[in-house]
Amino acid sequence: MPATCVIGLQWGDEAKGKLVDLLAPRHDVVVRYQGGANAGHTVVCGQEVYKLHHIPSGILSPQIQNVIAPGVVIEPNMLIQELSNLERRGIHPRRNLMISQRAHVVMPWHILEDHAINKTVVSGESIGTTNRGIGPCYRDKVGRTHAVRMADLVRPDLSARIAEIVEAKRVLLSSIASQEDMADLNADKITDQCRQWADTLGPMLADTTYFLLDNLDAGRKLLMEGAQGSLLDIDHGTYPFVTSSNASGVGVSSGSGVPARWIDRVIGVAKAYSTRVGGGPFPTELVDETGQKIREIGREYGTTTGRPRRCGWFDAVAVRYTARLSGVHYLSLMMLDVLSHFEKINVCVAYELDGERTDRLPSEADAIRRCKPIYETLDGWMQDVSAVRSLEAFPANARRYIDRISELISVPIGVLSVGPDREQTIFLI
Repeated sequence: MPATCVIGLQWGDEAKGKLVDLLAPRHDVVVRYQGGANAGHTVVCGQEVYKLHHIPSGILSPQIQNVIAPGVVIEPNMLIQELSNLERRGIHPRRNLMISQRAHVVMPWHILEDHAINKTVVSGESIGTTNRGIGPCYRDKVGRTHAVRMADLVRPDLSARIAEIVEAKRVLLSSIASQEDMADLNADKITDQCRQWADTLGPMLADTTYFLLDNLDAGRKLLMEGAQGSLLDIDHGTYPFVTSSNASGVGVSSGSGVPARWIDRVIGVAKAYSTRVGGGPFPTELVDETGQKIREIGREYGTTTGRPRRCGWFDAVAVRYTARLSGVHYLSLMMLDVLSHFEKINVCVAYELDGERTDRLPSEADAIRRCKPIYETLDGWMQDVSAVRSLEAFPANARRYIDRISELISVPIGVLSVGPDREQTIFLI
């Protein structure tokens, strides 16, 4: 079992961090391979709650090496704050965290650009950015000319490089950014900030691609941690209401440098219902008391932004698509305890699109918006399952719900979760 991947199958926030934390002790290295500070992974250990953004969720296991791979874009101030927060709580992340020299840096102009551009919206609806500079950083990465990588922070010609980019960015942003914001684009100040970043993060920089390949050759086990969710994939998600990286399983190799042949197990993570943050189509969304009830019971507020999440019933059409896209071997069904409070539970088994039934997720956001969910209604179990520790101990109706989800997705259940704590997890694999 050289490499296992944990992939979100919905629009993010599926509780991937909890699963990675639990699986980490079975592996030697945990790898975060895409996304940036827009991701928020929560790990609960008893009374302790850890909220992570850049740092892999395996960081709480001191014997395990954690890697931030080239596909991640790093906002250094937030990463340094994460490190400090962990250290204040008795965790020592600098001992077992490695940062790719190839990872790109979210620079001050990226955050400025994000705020300025997002004053405009798509068809009157926000695309859901967190305004943390993630999209503009990925844009510069692909454009190459104005990109800064972690390795650049320790280069002797850094100041000249920063001055060159600042001059270009001032021209590009002059028509959309305020004069007050433009005053922050000071090359000398940004260079000084970069040097401070280098002093703090420089000792953790390494060629992580070689490191991971060497570990695979040595027979060590890797655990790949995805961020966001497959429906937010830049190429295969509900575009343009997506993130700026490949958040589905197709992004694992490009983001980490680990060839696909090494990946022999993919675990897809989905909530027992659906949530989404920000704009974009959401066929099963509940804009009523039921949706609000799910939100309050599930504490559905963003880890990164604090924004209330949109809530709805489980969408088997969408999850079946993302499970196939990511090559999922097992399904991890999370937060089953939230559904214990409903007498009837709906599952979307197909859509009605322009008067016709379909079991496929359309590629166009406008078409998805026109999809009306076709529901199958199951009896709820109306019984607290937070103390359940085996599949057999679930109420009969809960078992029927679990089995039906597995049948609809055509993937066997590998993990079940009935609460946020580590102990509230049932492994079937």
